[in-house]
Amino acid sequence: MVQCEAHWDNQIPLAKLTPLQSRLLVASLALLCFINSYDGDFVFDDSEAIINNKDLNPANPLSNIWTNDFWGSNLSSNSSHKSYRPLTVLTFRLNYFLAGGLHPVGFHVLNIGLHCVISVLMVDVLEILLAGLSCDGRSKGLARAPRASLLAALFFAAHPVHTESVAGIVGRADLLCALCFQLSFLTYCRAFQGGGKSDRFSVSWVAVSLLLCAVAMLCKEQGITVLGVNAAFDVLVVCNLNVYELIRALLFGRKSADLGEQVRKGLLARLALLLLSGSLLLYVRWRIMGTGPPAFTEVDNPASFAENVFLRIVNYNYYYSLNAWLLLCPWWLCFDWSMGCVPLIKSAGDWRMVWPLLLWACFIGLIRQALCSPDSSKRRTLAFGVVLLVVPYLPASNLFFRVGFVIAERVLYLSTAGYCLILAYAVAHCCGRWRKHKKLIRAATLGLLGLNVARCALRSHQWRSEQSLFTSALSVCPLNAKVHYNVGKNLADGGSQNSAIQYYREAVRLHPKYVHAMNNLGNILKERNELQEAEKLLSTAVQIQSDFAAAWMNLGIVQNSLKKFDQAEQSYWNAIKFRKKYPDCYYNLGRLYADLNRHVDALNAWRNATMLKPEHSLAWNNMVILLDNTGNLAQAELIGKEALKILPKDHTIMFSLANVLGKQEKYKESEGFFLNALKINPNAASCHGNLAVLYHRWGKLDLAKKHYELSLKLDPNASGTKENYNMLRRKLEQHGRPAT
Repeated sequence: MVQCEAHWDNQIPLAKLTPLQSRLLVASLALLCFINSYDGDFVFDDSEAIINNKDLNPANPLSNIWTNDFWGSNLSSNSSHKSYRPLTVLTFRLNYFLAGGLHPVGFHVLNIGLHCVISVLMVDVLEILLAGLSCDGRSKGLARAPRASLLAALFFAAHPVHTESVAGIVGRADLLCALCFQLSFLTYCRAFQGGGKSDRFSVSWVAVSLLLCAVAMLCKEQGITVLGVNAAFDVLVVCNLNVYELIRALLFGRKSADLGEQVRKGLLARLALLLLSGSLLLYVRWRIMGTGPPAFTEVDNPASFAENVFLRIVNYNYYYSLNAWLLLCPWWLCFDWSMGCVPLIKSAGDWRMVWPLLLWACFIGLIRQALCSPDSSKRRTLAFGVVLLVVPYLPASNLFFRVGFVIAERVLYLSTAGYCLILAYAVAHCCGRWRKHKKLIRAATLGLLGLNVARCALRSHQWRSEQSLFTSALSVCPLNAKVHYNVGKNLADGGSQNSAIQYYREAVRLHPKYVHAMNNLGNILKERNELQEAEKLLSTAVQIQSDFAAAWMNLGIVQNSLKKFDQAEQSYWNAIKFRKKYPDCYYNLGRLYADLNRHVDALNAWRNATMLKPEHSLAWNNMVILLDNTGNLAQAELIGKEALKILPKDHTIMFSLANVLGKQEKYKESEGFFLNALKINPNAASCHGNLAVLYHRWGKLDLAKKHYELSLKLDPNASGTKENYNMLRRKLEQHGRPAT
């Protein structure tokens, strides 16, 4: 078993603190970095994972979280990304339940709290990795905590690349996975604390560690990588084996006394158990996702679709170098790195080939030091730095399967621990080598921490709203069509259509096959009555993606406006073909049939809309109005009352039903619906006007006069109301009553 403290620990330029002081310092720093995101909005992926995810609503069965993916889609669906994270969704649902709805503050506070806890636990994790099991302060009564683990944990707590995981609510998956990852590792370590010998370990604690690994996988798939870290810990710390000597012995056919002894003490049995457990967990995960990988597109991960294997490998390695740069210099951060943000390397002459070569030169040098250094403390520290850096990143590396992103800052959350451990060692190494400049190195270390804290605060502030998040990406990834699309969408939602058009056009220019940008731009142009260009854009979108149901529906609306009725009808049916349950499309199809006086077809289309979406107010209202206009008053009354059973507070349906009842001379009942509608929407000029007409027919002339005047006050230009009011005034004058 290794000695308690790494001898280079004293070279760390930090004061010695008690374990409690160390943990409070780390927690405070983690809180300081991200506290200003606590009252942020739901942004970016939060829309799909939280706002539109029905699995969060307590009214829906809890069992749904075990059959649906992270985004609320059924795992068996072809469109599912197969991300199975039920425990993360369960915490979202708990936030929803406690807050009584979708209020983001509770979601953000829990994320910040989780990061603080993880940062504190990182002190324990790194302490064991650096100094071994005998450094447990509780068992040895140590008054001071190792400074190396404290410095590395401080770097971890304040690393800006964590912002997406902490300030973005969907990053909860990475936080929960990291927490269970740490607990699994710590419980595996606990299995060897009964005497600190490799031949004396607790099977129960190993079983608990494996269980926590499974729990981590239910938070995010990356959790399985803890088994690799546990195996490395077993070899390097528990058995204290020299990996370099073992490799030489195996290569040259020599026997290793150390290895033979550890095999007899159960090393291979434990490694086999970890391997078997990992294989079983992967098999279960494979079965859950339907024994098929998720279907990603070239837009999601263009390098994985490169036909040339050499260029594919080169681009993967270029991605690795960019991830390494984000750890080293986390200043250029972006919410999305797809769609041209990272152009592909397409030839060996591309100057960016330098970066993968530089990465591997540094990495090989690091591995060499981790294996061959005569200093056992240095070997162990660098080895664990490499293990923590690489192993948690493996699921995102494209080595085993295609992933659905180019770069994702969230996947670096755990890998940052390895980088921070290496950085802490580098600081100690510099202090030991340049003792005369120790104060300068200390100042530089504190300056780096301060810079990271400032960057975290700035970046978490940018994550508070979609507008600031999306616009911040324009300077980082100006070639990313998705960035321009999201900025445009945010502007359009805020009513700035002119600005939105510019960004949508730029998104289409950067990515000529970006069908979602074409669809949104076509919608805006449709609303501005620029129908010819809208039709052209939407037609192009459905040619590129023939199953794009929303674009087909919008194309149908434009064609209907252009009086191209046959084409519009075909477009609507194409939309329904690709999306069977599409109530809005049935509604628009009904409008087309109404324009063509195909009343039965219109009623059937609107009925389909209400069957698919019972709360579809427009479809119900149009049915009532059409039946009213065609003289089917009794049927209109039945439809209106049926609609109000489902939508009891819909004032538009009340208004339409009141008109129908008034025409049937059911004045009292009609009056009740008019008055109820006015309680909900008292400033509806048409409702006052039609109620006045009802009173006029009913003979309640004073009430009619009152509501005519209210209607004209709200809408002085209503010609029909003016005519009716003048008729009433003449009638009052004929009866010798003053008109005013």
